[in-house]
Amino acid sequence: IEEFDALAAALSAAGVAVHTCADRAEPACPDAVFPNNWLSLHADGTVVLYPMLAPNRRLERRLEFVLELERNGGKLERLVDLTHHELEGRFLEGTGSVVFDHPSRTAYACLSPRTDAAVLDDLCGEIGYEPVTFEACDQLGVSIYHTNVMLSIGSGFALVCAEAVAEAQRPALLERLAARGRRVLEIDRGAMAAFSGNVLELRGTAGTRVLAASRCALQ
Repeated sequence: IEEFDALAAALSAAGVAVHTCADRAEPACPDAVFPNNWLSLHADGTVVLYPMLAPNRRLERRLEFVLELERNGGKLERLVDLTHHELEGRFLEGTGSVVFDHPSRTAYACLSPRTDAAVLDDLCGEIGYEPVTFEACDQLGVSIYHTNVMLSIGSGFALVCAEAVAEAQRPALLERLAARGRRVLEIDRGAMAAFSGNVLELRGTAGTRVLAASRCALQ
């Protein structure tokens, strides 16, 4: 809770608008501080609900949070509910599984037990984005569980752990990330393990660009 409050305060101090919602005491949802896995909000007012692998994390989904955002000036036009995929054992865990390149309307996803290509296709069909999937693994050969651990796309850069990407898929992915004049920054698996890939560019209320990163990632 202290880390969460410190993060909210730091973002606010940097000029980023922050909305916080209180969780319930029961049922216990220790991962509720990561709502980006069950929810994404889009500039055109689209709200997307995602299917999640862990049954206890599904308890985090609460539409009253979304309605509270609307009451505070959020733009909500339509709901895309992908949670029915859970019945078939298919998952896509929000912006953990999907890294959006909004200017090119592209959705990048590293395939894993938490990130299913069929659900990504469903999402992209609903919001008009092009899906781009690839395979990537850690030093032990285990699939990287979430795409945002190893890929971040900002307005002027793309940061990626290229050495983790399957060798046959790597050149095409790097070429695509470099489109629109972006600078591609490559990190190694060691930096990825320190969450250097898990950074996020945000926009401040005055139009400033703000990069959110943990102290460990920054170092």
